[in-house]
Amino acid sequence: MPSYKSFSPRTEIVFGEGLLDRLHAYRGQRVGIVTDDFMAKSGPLDRVLSHLDGCEVKVFAEAIPEPPIATVTKGAGIFAEFRPDVVIALGGGSPIDAAKAIVAVLRSTDTTRTIRFVAIPTTSGTGSEVTSFAIISDPDKGRKFPLISPEMVPDVAILDPEFVRTAPPKVTADTGMDVITHALEAVVANGRSHFTDAFAEKSLELAFANLPKAYADGNDMEARDAMHQASCLAGLAFSEAGLGINHGLAHAIGGRMHLVHGRINAVLLPHVIAFNAGLEEDAPGCRETLSIYARIATRIGLDVPSPRAGVLALIRAIQSLNARFSIAATLGGLGMEVEDFRGAIPEIATAALADACTAGNPRRPTLAELEMLLGRAGG
Repeated sequence: MPSYKSFSPRTEIVFGEGLLDRLHAYRGQRVGIVTDDFMAKSGPLDRVLSHLDGCEVKVFAEAIPEPPIATVTKGAGIFAEFRPDVVIALGGGSPIDAAKAIVAVLRSTDTTRTIRFVAIPTTSGTGSEVTSFAIISDPDKGRKFPLISPEMVPDVAILDPEFVRTAPPKVTADTGMDVITHALEAVVANGRSHFTDAFAEKSLELAFANLPKAYADGNDMEARDAMHQASCLAGLAFSEAGLGINHGLAHAIGGRMHLVHGRINAVLLPHVIAFNAGLEEDAPGCRETLSIYARIATRIGLDVPSPRAGVLALIRAIQSLNARFSIAATLGGLGMEVEDFRGAIPEIATAALADACTAGNPRRPTLAELEMLLGRAGG
């Protein structure tokens, strides 16, 4: 196996004014659109369709949160018959993830055709518009799991902050904390490099400065644009560097307890940072991670008299954001049954240990350590 690393972003990222004019490149082609019912009925779909003059269009508007295998299968079947030249994903992480899986199926079953894949995110959170990851669920087994394939990386990402102007404050907060989690996991992940650090650190600088502004005033388009780009930057970082146990645990918790992903991440994040930095014990490899977190604390303007103090300041800053956004300090505060959760901890920890994201964590956790983190976060 080669020992070298590489950094190869594949997506054309479109930002600035007149963004949807980029769709004119597909005039006269067959265009499939994957979205959800809300986007189809509330205006964003019409806005996209107005820029597809001369195209034959097929809309699949059945994407739902944590898209199940059945949704992917149905969409792939419809588009296999339609044979699109272009597939556009319009929506938050769930429609984009559904579109990714559909495109991967189409590309694998008909290798004679080239299908262009365009992502238009309508939330500032997942970074899915530039990553090779998708989260798909299996409701029958009560699980959700990440798919990873280069075939799922969009060819074009259109970052139009107008699509997030009307996002409610709660959604803005939940997705924004997901951005911060993505970037903080990427900056310490096993696959990190100077290239991924550059994206992750800039993402954090933008997010800590602008998420409170976007939460307070959805019409602050400067803050909205900054968060849209922060989300994309974090996606570029973790797509190459990897993630860690924050997401491994969140996937396992979400598959079992059905809580909002961004809020799970926000609750877990202070506990995961403390674990990775070895605040309670000087575990192997923790000193480097502690120093990285301290560097991030400095980057976002916190007082850092020492590396340990910097990590504690970073944890307090995250807790302060959670409080500002009315995100509970525990998973129990998010509305789940605490006793049911505690009974499921061994199963959740086992699923998290097997999650693909966990392998990227800088500190290799044991099953017992994951159970300990779940117990602390549960409330």
